[in-house]
Amino acid sequence: MSNPSLRQRDAACIAEIGRLRFSPLSLVGGRGNRLIEEGGREVLDLSGSAGPAMLGYSHPAIVEAVEQSVRSMAGASLLLYPNEPAVSLAERLLALTPGTGERRVWFGHSGSDANDCALRVLAAATGRSRFISFIGSYHGNLSGSMGISGHTAMTHTLPRPGVLLLPYPDPYRPRFSAEEVLSLLDYQFETTCPPDQVAAVFIEPLMSDGGLIVPPPGFLKALEARCRRHGIRIVVDEVKVGLARSGLLHCFQHEGLTPDLVVFGKALGSGLPLSAVVGPSEIMDHAPAFALLTTAGNPVAAAAGNAALRTIETEGLVERSARIGKLFADGLRALGDRHEIIGDVRGRGLAIGVDLVEDRTTRAPVPATTTAKIIYRGYELGAAFTYVGLKANVLEFMPPLTLTEDEVAEGIAIVDRAMADVAAGKVSDADVASFMMW
Repeated sequence: MSNPSLRQRDAACIAEIGRLRFSPLSLVGGRGNRLIEEGGREVLDLSGSAGPAMLGYSHPAIVEAVEQSVRSMAGASLLLYPNEPAVSLAERLLALTPGTGERRVWFGHSGSDANDCALRVLAAATGRSRFISFIGSYHGNLSGSMGISGHTAMTHTLPRPGVLLLPYPDPYRPRFSAEEVLSLLDYQFETTCPPDQVAAVFIEPLMSDGGLIVPPPGFLKALEARCRRHGIRIVVDEVKVGLARSGLLHCFQHEGLTPDLVVFGKALGSGLPLSAVVGPSEIMDHAPAFALLTTAGNPVAAAAGNAALRTIETEGLVERSARIGKLFADGLRALGDRHEIIGDVRGRGLAIGVDLVEDRTTRAPVPATTTAKIIYRGYELGAAFTYVGLKANVLEFMPPLTLTEDEVAEGIAIVDRAMADVAAGKVSDADVASFMMW
């Protein structure tokens, strides 16, 4: 009997509830912007492993920082004793994140626990139990952060009691205009959602898992102004689109927002489990032992975080993301001349979505099977990417910020051929039956 493949072993031991698999890609390594699959083939990574791989794989700065930290570990936790890497990282985050007054940092392992912490501490510190979020949002997969998410993949879990989920205005499919959403919020404030009961609004400045939706100009700023009038705090979720990915250091800067709390994750650890919340001391210092995670702020992950933030500066990744992102997006838009399936290409920097449609006039989304087939064929041709959107019809490109111009051209060529091959019927429903994810 032959040895089982890595995918077979994965299916036999990894729980369904903890995984998403968009293609047959099974990994044994990675270098630069390439993933190495079982058998040794290298695949161009256009997914960034859903965002965390900001610097690709085995980046020298991360390797050196982690290696030095492991060789002389300053403890294993921030819980009982301060450690140099974690304190340095907190100082760096405070310096890089706009804000006034006394502020503090909390460390966790993922965007899920960071948003969960922000939710709980805001409710406790303000004495207000309600929150505002958006249909299509995804803030994490713990009970609290899941409870304020509004993605269609989260309908297996009820929203947190008292959460107000608003439509997120989509310029491509303007079912609700920005003005209509704001009017709805005003009406809710007047009726069933008294604003003095609302602790905070959770905002994605670029709605990522909901379909890479760029908000209409001025919408989020107007939302912020309404909330300020009622003492409602502004929480910006930068987990997936922050830290240079959008072409600015912080994605919320595109919208002119002044957040009270900022939530970081994914790219902060450049592949290692690390998240953070930055906020005012009167909130973050609400009570000792309020949000404890034993290994949060551990020196190895914190060392990687310091190295990641340094590398953003030393390699000019803010400017690079804007420049390479424009090149990539323009190339994807040009494919629309040959592929009627491309309805819209949108995003900021190196966070790009391609909205796939059955008809450009009606803008009806393609079935999820079509999206999956393009991803499957893209894998066969040598590139890894995924899909998002409430109808699973948006190709998502979140590559490492170190992506080169040549790799952009390579990626566009693969997407081009994948779309042509799927249109020609070269991928069957059976091929993608195992890869129909959220």
